[in-house]
Amino acid sequence: MRVDQVKTIVRREYLTRIKSRGFWIATLLLPVALGVVVFLPSLLMMRTKATLQLTAVDAVGGLGERLAAELDELERSAQREAAGLDRDDASETARFELEVIPAETDAAAQQAALDRQVLAGETDAWIWIAPESLESGEIEYHAESVSNFITQRRLERGLTEVFSHVRLARAGYEPELVVKLTRPVDLKTLKVTEEGTREEEGMVGFFVAYLLFFMLYTVVAIYGSLVMNGVLEEKTSRIVEVLLATTTAKELLYGKLLGIGLAGLTQLGVWMATLAAITAPGVASAVAFGYGDAIPQIAPSVFVHFLLLFLLGFFTMAALYAGIGSATNSVQEAQPLTAIVMPFLIAPVLFMPVIINDPDSTMAVVLSLVPFFTPMLMMLRIVVKMPPLWQIGLGYVLTAALVWGLMALSARIYRVGILMYGKRPTFAELGRWIRHG
Repeated sequence: MRVDQVKTIVRREYLTRIKSRGFWIATLLLPVALGVVVFLPSLLMMRTKATLQLTAVDAVGGLGERLAAELDELERSAQREAAGLDRDDASETARFELEVIPAETDAAAQQAALDRQVLAGETDAWIWIAPESLESGEIEYHAESVSNFITQRRLERGLTEVFSHVRLARAGYEPELVVKLTRPVDLKTLKVTEEGTREEEGMVGFFVAYLLFFMLYTVVAIYGSLVMNGVLEEKTSRIVEVLLATTTAKELLYGKLLGIGLAGLTQLGVWMATLAAITAPGVASAVAFGYGDAIPQIAPSVFVHFLLLFLLGFFTMAALYAGIGSATNSVQEAQPLTAIVMPFLIAPVLFMPVIINDPDSTMAVVLSLVPFFTPMLMMLRIVVKMPPLWQIGLGYVLTAALVWGLMALSARIYRVGILMYGKRPTFAELGRWIRHG
């Protein structure tokens, strides 16, 4: 095999793809989306100043002031959580301007007057705290718009705390002591690594594992199918007959796979650089993900494994797709044969929850060492919890051996099939191509 010929084909396949506008739109779309998902919620939660002017009619007495104090405390807690900070001067996220008024003798007239104030824009909403509300736990919320469910939920929490306090006091219990004894447990999760222990939210860690898994899954599937489409395009247009006048079928196949693989590697390199920047120690500690969860830091070794496992996964799928493309005459003919490839793509998705929940289980270890599944599942295990070095090394060796075998097999089918037209070959004919190719 002539290296210069392979380099020429690699260069052509690579430049053809990275010079296209669609390639860079797709490449830059994910970093933009990640920036929006990671930074925008924090900025919005830190900068939004939603104020609800609320009128509370206190027909019980003394509850309005307690509600105002409780809403203030909930507001301060929400500010600290949303900003990922622990200080009292955090940016406002939502607040109440509460006006407490006593109940009048004519309740119907007072309620009608409050409705008019809502329609006139003098207040946003009003509630009526009646003595029977302490027993039923029901309070009516009157507003021109009732779609602000987040604000309503905070108001419900405030009313619940106030009512619980009053009910406990009336039953002869000390409310502060009951709250202290029944306060919920806050499970603080910390990830242990070689570099030390750091705090990491479980759901955020799951999101990162999920993101990297499906990023790898998507790129392997897409670029593998690009190989099949490229082979079919050259075969149906008869361009391959011209190319084979100056190069061999094996050189053409290997050059095509390497060129398309490098294009995929370039795209993933941009995505990994974006993730590395977002999860860098300084940025990760300063930016809150979503509703206050800190962005987990990703070790540099994870990025290296990600790119290497992409290459193994790509060449595994690409070898299969190249064989299918060369053995068929159109996309319609190739579609039924892609059913051979689909189980190797679908199975890792089905096993993903098991791996994330227990990455060291026997099932997780065995499945991640199956060469067809190794690129996806070993990557998942590495993100969730770094496996022993021997397992990673064994996975690489077994998958590399599979790639070598599939490439040799695909080259034999490609050598014969790329110039065969007409009826789609049977499996028996494919067997003869492999034996004599």
